[in-house]
Amino acid sequence: MRAMLLASAVVLLTVPALAQTRNQTTAAGSAGVTSRLKSQGYGNVHGLHRTPDGKWVGQATRNGRPVTVTSDPAGITIAR
Repeated sequence: MRAMLLASAVVLLTVPALAQTRNQTTAAGSAGVTSRLKSQGYGNVHGLHRTPDGKWVGQATRNGRPVTVTSDPAGITIAR
């Protein structure tokens, strides 16, 4: 019984730390993707979110036109 209580306490204390780390990693990744997109000629980059397959999807403008951008982990960007 003590072992179960101890394991539960460890999980309860670990989950918020993991969530915070994940949010920081996502924010840092988003900043890197934004920088990469800007270097590729995209402006007004916003709404970036990471998909389960590791790609980043968001909105931007290029040549004054709004586009949806998808950037994969290798840095390949597709605009639609």
